[in-house]
Amino acid sequence: MQSNLLKYLDRRIPRYTSYPTAVQFGSAVDARSYEGWLAALPADAPVSIYIHVPFCAELCLYCGCHTTVARGYAPVAAYVDLLERELALIGRIAGRHKASQLHWGGGTPTMLVPEDFMRIMAAVQANFTVMPQAELAIEIDPRTLTREHVAALAAAGITRASLGVQDFDVRVQQAVRRVQSFDETARVAEWLREAGITRINLDLMYGLPYQTVSTVATTVQRALALEADRIALFGYAHVPWMKRHQQLIPEQALPGTSERFAQSRAAAEVLTGAGYQPIGLDHFAKNSDLLARSQRDGRLHRNFQGYTTDEAPILLGFGTSAIGALPDGYVQNAASTVVYRDAIKGGRLATVRGCVLTAEDRLRGDIIERLMCDLQVDLAEICAAHGKSADGFAAELLRLDDLAQDGLVQRSGSKICVPESKRPFIRIVCAVFDAYLSNNETSYSKAS
Repeated sequence: MQSNLLKYLDRRIPRYTSYPTAVQFGSAVDARSYEGWLAALPADAPVSIYIHVPFCAELCLYCGCHTTVARGYAPVAAYVDLLERELALIGRIAGRHKASQLHWGGGTPTMLVPEDFMRIMAAVQANFTVMPQAELAIEIDPRTLTREHVAALAAAGITRASLGVQDFDVRVQQAVRRVQSFDETARVAEWLREAGITRINLDLMYGLPYQTVSTVATTVQRALALEADRIALFGYAHVPWMKRHQQLIPEQALPGTSERFAQSRAAAEVLTGAGYQPIGLDHFAKNSDLLARSQRDGRLHRNFQGYTTDEAPILLGFGTSAIGALPDGYVQNAASTVVYRDAIKGGRLATVRGCVLTAEDRLRGDIIERLMCDLQVDLAEICAAHGKSADGFAAELLRLDDLAQDGLVQRSGSKICVPESKRPFIRIVCAVFDAYLSNNETSYSKAS
């Protein structure tokens, strides 16, 4: 790698699952704001649903999610009651909307016993009309999944399962406290397919302690045997000042910037060599998968769950810390289970922060999304669609020209393109259009 590119990889840049990013959320948007936005939604507007389950059997040290270790099932059972109430509450305020996608995330959604999982799925059906073609997806920890769970997932109509793997190397697994054999993972994939849940995703990581280019490539080679439709390849974000449990990771065992980059490129080469198509920043998909087809058609999108084929203009989040996206802006529930519980039990929405979207935010957000999804954008065209002129981006174009000196971007008039070889630097290019990004970047992960 060219040494002049290292300076970009060391920058801390948002992953741009939204714009503005969650760092810009504030208390000016609250439960009352959200209630008004929900009530104003057009009755025929389709929605996506996200359900957050903030519990795990044990805490993986690399984790950056809002989750906690459940000591017994009682807190999980109590949380199920709250989810059921929240679904009914939002259903009453917003009216019955069609749902085009449902995503269970966490934490570990399959911490719910099968009966409680079915109960929440019934609550979704009671308050929303789940469209026949809707994708119903769930994140799974293969170490704790049972055949009874799989039967419940199939009965509920789950169509896609995402299996957390991260790495198959035992030394790496021990360092991050997630020991999970290949056989465990393969067995769960087999159970799912036998039950008719044939769309399988895998989550892998690079940049973990004791990983090398060789071990990462070996993990990816082994993962290929699972025949996943999609593979996410995330760079570990070491932010121990934000996630205290990460302080237990031996920092001296973490790869440096250049090594991280080499690991990500080695993994990408294995995946593309096996026929997977690179999707945006960090996903890969079989050419036949809808994600790959959507990218080829210019219809790929990005939201808080990552890259998606869903085109619903509204995302409704349920559970602690869950984020929603509406035409008016973003909302986020309380991350504290106690605050969330008190609000929902009191018949109130649990929204504690968010942000109002301005016309400028929407324009910049669309520019960033197209770059993150397509690696290119016609600035004049997208500005015209917003009733604006690209002349307002003169300063940004000058900064892009600076990036062009290092080969990160190519520009022809208003057309901006990130070369395929510079795909890993797409966040750097997107940051040019981020009007909120400051020198205080500690809330973000490194661009590598």
